[in-house]
Amino acid sequence: MYALLIITLGLAFLYGILMVSYTYGWRRLKLFVPNRHAYTFNTKVSVIIPARDEEKNLPALLEALQQQSYPANLFEVIVVDDFSEDGTADVVKYFPASNIRLIRMRDHLDATQRLNSYKKKAIELAIAEATGHLIVTTDADCVMGPRWLETIVKFYETYHPRFIAAPVAYYRENSFFRKLQSLDFMTMQGITGSVAYLQTGTMCNGANLAYEKSAFEEVGGFMGIDMIASGDDMLLMYKIYHAYPDGVMYLKSRDAVVRTLPVDNLSAFMHQRIRWSSKADKYEDKRITRVLVLVYVWNVILLLLGVMAIFRPDVRLWLLGMLVYKIVIELVFLAPVAAFFQKRSLLPWFIPGQPFHIIYVVVAGWLGKFGSYEWKGRQVK
Repeated sequence: MYALLIITLGLAFLYGILMVSYTYGWRRLKLFVPNRHAYTFNTKVSVIIPARDEEKNLPALLEALQQQSYPANLFEVIVVDDFSEDGTADVVKYFPASNIRLIRMRDHLDATQRLNSYKKKAIELAIAEATGHLIVTTDADCVMGPRWLETIVKFYETYHPRFIAAPVAYYRENSFFRKLQSLDFMTMQGITGSVAYLQTGTMCNGANLAYEKSAFEEVGGFMGIDMIASGDDMLLMYKIYHAYPDGVMYLKSRDAVVRTLPVDNLSAFMHQRIRWSSKADKYEDKRITRVLVLVYVWNVILLLLGVMAIFRPDVRLWLLGMLVYKIVIELVFLAPVAAFFQKRSLLPWFIPGQPFHIIYVVVAGWLGKFGSYEWKGRQVK
């Protein structure tokens, strides 16, 4: 018992250092405020959207792209239809815009040909046909504000990074479950910005990325990571970071935020989180792997203490102390992140969401390593 408590204190100390570093990194990361004066853009952009059965979501995204303040003659939109079984291709085909084009994967691959990562293949096909110097990727179920592309390009033309990770947030958090997802996702976004500033890891989300086409080609694209189902974002990011250590940056700007919807039920949520955790041991960036192991073991210990507290009253005070400690150090980090995303109203839900968060981290981490999950109607090991 005492050994467990000593281990718990050691993990708590390490976790505290981790959260303090994240808080420092996020606060030090400068807000990008682009020049609002007359500006001449010089960068051709290709926006790439992999889509599978997104007939209902695509119209809102395509409309948001047509409302962009960035000059229409300087960007193209390439939608890659990933063997959709609905009207996804027709939505693109008949959308009234001259800078949008469609690629059908069925025109390039045999439908019976099995891949482990259709999304990477979709992006690869689009990049091969892209005319832009800067590749920007987003997901078909996303929307963004009118200054999204303008902000990304101004950031790119100001600092000339090879790879840009940009913010993503949930919206329409109209239920307790959705609020918990938004808090969890927002925490990950804050960590993403923090590690980019501290240069202690490489994190990003494929719903809002930008990278030079030449950088993608120079690192061999997805070669070497194409057998991993997910990882079109973070695994590629590390390849580019490895080639250009000073060329990876995080764009901290509200105008650059991409918004997407949380999932509606626990099953979809777990499949999503299992998919995300499944690539944990595939990272070449072992700094991230070490952090994931620490966070996972910390949550396992908290769950174990929770189970023990049911039968042992003497453990309850320890559990309470650890939970209060966890909540305080995480809220100190999360509060400024929530302010940036204009979601302070969600913070009161952080405490009641703790049991859910601890349990899902433990379960998803385990199943991500040893289980399988469903993604876009496909079963993935």
